[in-house]
Formats: sequence, structure tokens, C-alpha cells
Amino acid sequence: MDNLVEENLKTVRKQMELVCEASGRKKEDVKLLLATKTVPLEKLKMAMTAGETLFGENKAQELRDKFPLMEQYNQVDWHFIGHLQTNKVKHVVKYVTLIHSVDRLKLGQALHDQLVKMNKSMDILVQINTSYEESKFGASPETALKLVEQLSKFETLNVKGLMTIGKLNATNDETRHCFQLLKSIQKQIIAQKFPRVEMDILSMGMSGDFQVAIEEGATIIRVGTNVFGQRYLPNGHYWDEKAVKDEQVKGR
Repeated sequence: MDNLVEENLKTVRKQMELVCEASGRKKEDVKLLLATKTVPLEKLKMAMTAGETLFGENKAQELRDKFPLMEQYNQVDWHFIGHLQTNKVKHVVKYVTLIHSVDRLKLGQALHDQLVKMNKSMDILVQINTSYEESKFGASPETALKLVEQLSKFETLNVKGLMTIGKLNATNDETRHCFQLLKSIQKQIIAQKFPRVEMDILSMGMSGDFQVAIEEGATIIRVGTNVFGQRYLPNGHYWDEKAVKDEQVKGR
């Protein structure tokens, strides 16, 4: 198993390098984030031993459970990449350096309130639902600029860029359109010159579509399956239409 994780990492790194070269991009401009959802600790240790330093967790509970390992590898940078409920904010902000999935003003307010108590700030990305799928979280492309403007007014939040999930089970062209739309929104936000807003990060692309994402300007790709193997739970566990509707009803 040791060799498998390390070999998978070498393969992904090589694929990234080739796509960057073909796209006229510098390989150091694209970061590999390892998505750790449902991944057992022994596999995470293998990746860390292989030199990987950027990891992303989807669930607040898993993040908390993995914290002892995070403390052992203090050079590791942890991000939160899953849907974040307001009542889980306090369990997340103490562990991570970047939250990829801020998709509504209410969450921004909850983050700000908690961060004020902790006397700290947090880097965030604004998640956009570029595929318009009801099973996806994320602000609509049409409301993206307004949300960024609103979030920029919280002194504890540093807006660093945008995140999206490409259309699931889609053709390359459909997925590419999602990433191109995110790039277009990034340009629109830059043109607005909102104070205290940076648009240096585009977090997009996962195991099945990261090469297309790199071609379209991704600066962080989120890869799990291609390194750690198939997940134990289906996509619906992470992007669940019922959960979206439940949260809308509760107003979180």
C-alpha cells in the first residue's frame, strides 16, 4: 500500500506537469490539494511521508478526528473544502488556514462572529454553483458579485478567490464550460475592485477533471480518488439535494 499511494502521487504530479507545459503554464502555479474525505489515517501518513503538505477535508467531524495527525505533521496545511453548516463553524476555524466553500451571507456572518471571539482572521474562497445543479451547494453565478461585495465588509474574512465543482458525470465540454464560467466571474470581480478582495485563487478540478481545470486556469486542484483509491461513500454523501433543501428551510 505504501508504494501504491506514492506511485499514484507520482502519476498525478506528472500529469499536472504535462498539462501545465501544454497549456503554457508554470507547474508551480498549480497546487495539488489532497482531498481526505473518508481516507484512513494510514494513507494520509503515506502521503505526508511522500512530501505532500496540502490537504483538504469535507466534514467537520473528520477534521476534528484527524487533528492529532495534523499536530504530528506540523508542516501540513489543512483546508476545509466541504459544505459548512453555521453550527459547525467553531469546529472548523481552529484547524484550517483556508475555507473553500463560503457560499452565502449567513455563513459569512457566522464565521465573522466566531472569528471575532477568537481574535483572528480567516482566508476564504467563495463557492459558485457553475453547473446550476440543484444537488450542488454554491452561490449562483448571477449573485456571485453581490455576495463577494457583502463578504468583503467582514473585517475578519479575507476573500482570496473562488471555488467550484464541475458538473458531475459530464462531458469534457460541459465541465470545461463550468470552469470557464468561474474564470469569467473572477474577471468580473477583479474589475469591480472591491476593497480587501483578492482573486488569486481558483479552486477547481477533481480526480476526474483536473486536467481540464488546469487548462482553464485552476490554481488549486482537489484530488482524492486518483491518489488514495475509490471512496467508501458515493457522491450523494457530499452533494445531497435533500441536504440543500433542508438547510434552506432551516435558514443556515
